[in-house]
Amino acid sequence: MKKTIVGTLALGLSLALSGAAFAQVKIGIGAPLTGPNAAVGDQFQNGVEQAVADLNAAGGILGEKIEVSLGDDTSDPKQGVSVANKFAGEGVKFVVGHYNSGVSIPASETYEEAGILQISPGSTNPVFTERGLWNTFRTCGRDDQQGAVAGEYLAKHYNGKNIAVVHDKTPYGKGLADETVKALQAKGLKAVVYEGVNTGEKDYSALVSKLKAANVDVVYFGGLYTEAGLITRQMRDQGLSAPLMGGDGIASSEYAAIAGPGAAGTLMTFSPDPRKNPAAQQVVEKFKAKNFDPETYTLYSYAAVQVLAQAAEEAKSLDPEKVAETIRSGKAFKTVIGDLSFNEKGDITRPDYIVYEWRKTADGNVGYSGNEVE
Repeated sequence: MKKTIVGTLALGLSLALSGAAFAQVKIGIGAPLTGPNAAVGDQFQNGVEQAVADLNAAGGILGEKIEVSLGDDTSDPKQGVSVANKFAGEGVKFVVGHYNSGVSIPASETYEEAGILQISPGSTNPVFTERGLWNTFRTCGRDDQQGAVAGEYLAKHYNGKNIAVVHDKTPYGKGLADETVKALQAKGLKAVVYEGVNTGEKDYSALVSKLKAANVDVVYFGGLYTEAGLITRQMRDQGLSAPLMGGDGIASSEYAAIAGPGAAGTLMTFSPDPRKNPAAQQVVEKFKAKNFDPETYTLYSYAAVQVLAQAAEEAKSLDPEKVAETIRSGKAFKTVIGDLSFNEKGDITRPDYIVYEWRKTADGNVGYSGNEVE
């Protein structure tokens, strides 16, 4: 009888300890892990996983370890919703993602219904946080901010010149292009060409011919690095030397790899290089030790996890709605991209865009880091 009682108590204690050891906070990574934007998906994954590893080494969140679940959205809206449903089924309560605004917007509605808090490192379309949802946040800026900076630059440097505006027809690309056009119009300027292209196309010769016929001096492109790189390469191949200007969607070394030497001279709006932020130096060294360059969205993804963790600790809760309330409280969170606070919509409160010029570097490559322009 005593043996049975002792054995039962021992088993119960063992199970209790086991439960404590394996209690986990589930964070999903929603990103294009495959497909044309896989380089960005790799940044999301590396950023989140490093942040999780560092937090787990320090005891996790509220004493609970963090488990990561991957969701490959392939930059497709329908697949993004499938990923959202997958996370809901797995009991994920927090998601870092997605990259494309056209994926984040429909996925966010599924997350809201499932009680999941979503924080995006890269979705910049204003609609993402303009619908009054409790669960949507981003660590990046917005296209209306970015377009204003681009339009201001173009109006200043290309006044009286022929400006073309091209976009990829996506919520991100067209939205950014239209915000830039709006800023140009406010300065009394009008694009001589306004054209949409399809993502995934390889041959842009017809577009380039149209740009040449309009004698354009600069081409503003709303879209991502793959199409931007191809358009730039084909402009140079056909003798069009006008620089391309883009947004954060081209902020990847893959852009220069696709565009080739003709990428030099490209203009781009993006945030101050997070790799140079003093708050990021220790983490940057960890990535470098793995031979991984934490460019573009890597540190924005790392910061997203930091915000979630600090908000949960402040709220003393892992309830996503309580964590969301804390994020919106105006509190400043210490992150690798600097102090972040959020407004009621879920947007960061600081302006976050400057203009870069891609230039040839000492190693013979073309890059933007350190090449800020006025």
